[in-house]
Order: sequence, then C-alpha cells, then structure tokens
Amino acid sequence: MPAREELPSTLRRSSRKAQDTWSKTHDAAVETYGEGERSHRTAFASLKHSFEKVGDHWEPKEKKGPSDEQAARGYQDQPAAGAGGVDARASKEHLMEVARRLDVKGRSSMTKDQLVTAIGKANRRETARARK
Repeated sequence: MPAREELPSTLRRSSRKAQDTWSKTHDAAVETYGEGERSHRTAFASLKHSFEKVGDHWEPKEKKGPSDEQAARGYQDQPAAGAGGVDARASKEHLMEVARRLDVKGRSSMTKDQLVTAIGKANRRETARARK
C-alpha cells in the first residue's frame, strides 16, 4: 500500500515536505524490507533527520542531522533511548523556545535533558488531543 494512504496522523497535520520525506522513504523501505514495522521505523528515522515533532505535528529543524543518540546509530547497533521526535541535539535555547510554545510549566529551571523529556510529554499530550 502506498505510504500516502497510511500517513500517521501527526504527518497529516504537517507540511507537504514532511509528508513527502516520510512517504518516499517508506515506499522505498517497503520495496526493500516488505510492509511492516521496519519500513515505518526507517521512514521515521529519515523524517527525524530534517524535522522535529512539535506538539501534534512535525516542523523543519534548524539544522539537519540525527535528532538523538538512537538516530545517530545504525540499525544493527545496540539500541539507545530515543527522544520521540524531539531534537535532543538542538541548543538549549531552541528547546526553551519549543517548550514555551507548548506551554511547558517550570521550563526556566530545567536542564536540557529535562526539557527534552518535558517536550516529549507535551508532544504526546497534544497528539492525543488532536486525535480525539
């Protein structure tokens, strides 16, 4: 099934470029690996190099590249904790701005790691709200 017909809801609320990135990678992965979880993970890994999840959608990153330790690894490497679409490698200033936009409480006293965790939680909350 072509990826356009099965776009995740967070991508349906995102830019055409984000949708194209995910769809093209997903379709190529299906040809290589077949339909299933691996194709979806491959498509999201590609998406996360250029986009970050903000609330219930994906936005272009300031700087392209892996978004967290897991994204920087190869698929055969030992898994590491991912950041759920949050650009954990972004500057603390950028994370503070995203946290402000998501109205994360207590953000001014958080460390960078705490901001990543709080933004991830806010993203999940916004996505759940948008799906209702």
